[in-house]
Amino acid sequence: MGLTPGELDRIEDVVASRRKIKRGSTLFRNGDKFTSLYAIRTGFFKTCVASEDGRDQVTGFQMAGEVIGLDGIVNDNHTCDAVALEDAEVCVMPFDRIEELSREVNSLQRHVHKIMSREIVRENGVMLLLGSMRAEERLAAFLLNLVQRLHARGFSQSEVVLRMTREEIGSYLGLKLETVSRTFSKFVDDGIIEVKQRHVRILNTDALREIVNSKITT
Repeated sequence: MGLTPGELDRIEDVVASRRKIKRGSTLFRNGDKFTSLYAIRTGFFKTCVASEDGRDQVTGFQMAGEVIGLDGIVNDNHTCDAVALEDAEVCVMPFDRIEELSREVNSLQRHVHKIMSREIVRENGVMLLLGSMRAEERLAAFLLNLVQRLHARGFSQSEVVLRMTREEIGSYLGLKLETVSRTFSKFVDDGIIEVKQRHVRILNTDALREIVNSKITT
């Protein structure tokens, strides 16, 4: 972030505590009072809201190295549930302390703005996915995005362990479970990926990109 050691020490003082969240447990719920942002140290989360028919609509997936809880800034209440998809640990960062420190440490303020901007860009990407892409394009974009985010955190560019179920992927992408499974199978048949349960190995990244870009360029 380009911070001095002294500034880093001050930011570390802002982290009130670390919380361990068991798989299937909720970090915060829709309607909870917003007090903190959470930096994910380990683990994987999904955010979701209850649809009118009572089912969970998945709105995003968050991984170690990312910040969760930004949805609560607008109205001082969270607008979704954040559920751990595996055992996880988060750093609790009280937002009033972050705001206070951001006024004194400009580089921290810029970093917070970048995090918020990244979320806006990601949400716009999801809108594009749901608004105009076919099933193959949606799943290809999803896999590319997931691998890209993991690679930025030091993981493989070609292998990923899916922490979410096929049904949760379908909910996020606006696809039925059968469609997700069928599209995964097509990618396997076409030699684009290998799948062993939740382990996915991308054999042909260019093919995935071509599937996505064919939509963008038409």
